[in-house]
Amino acid sequence: MTASTSDYMWFEERFPDLAASYCLTLVHEVSPAELLHRLGGRAEPARAGAAELVEAAYDFHAPSSGLRTLFGMTSIGPWTLMVEPNGWHGVDEERALPASAGTRWISHYDNGNANNDGSFLWAENTDRRLQFDLRDAGYRCGSQPDALLDVIRRLGFEFPGEPVPTDGFDADSDADVAVPASFALAEHLTQVRLTPSHLAEATFVCGSVKIG
Repeated sequence: MTASTSDYMWFEERFPDLAASYCLTLVHEVSPAELLHRLGGRAEPARAGAAELVEAAYDFHAPSSGLRTLFGMTSIGPWTLMVEPNGWHGVDEERALPASAGTRWISHYDNGNANNDGSFLWAENTDRRLQFDLRDAGYRCGSQPDALLDVIRRLGFEFPGEPVPTDGFDADSDADVAVPASFALAEHLTQVRLTPSHLAEATFVCGSVKIG
């Protein structure tokens, strides 16, 4: 099945608190426990569903948390999905690339609270294959910056100065489709189609890491 931006228009509507600032990462054949170890994290109590995870994660930004960020992990077949509300470690090269040893690491991040700062990262076995700004796909870096160029264009990522295709969804020319397009690109690379139930109904194994 071909990944489509239109398949993920639900995310910002169904999960506005998470969508306001999030990072989602899919890691192949690495268990939640192993992923926590790779990130140098500390185990935290499990949370049920994205709403509870988001609430707990924002509490971790209080001074009493010791400047840590909380994230949740759940298994989807051979993949581990890591959800970071108000976090970014999935696209942080210093943490993500070492943690991608021996696996495929697909992550996207967006922060609407910081002028729509966003990034997409595809890494394989510590190699950054592709990374780009969600709203400026014209500049791409990594060892294979053009490997997915046709897919990136089809999904509707913005190339400043070029018209934005709609990939079959009903949107005006000013629509910002960076976030749903990121979900679709992640699906293209993983064959994992995320659904609302993956976020709303999962029991998340949780961990936290220090900021910085």
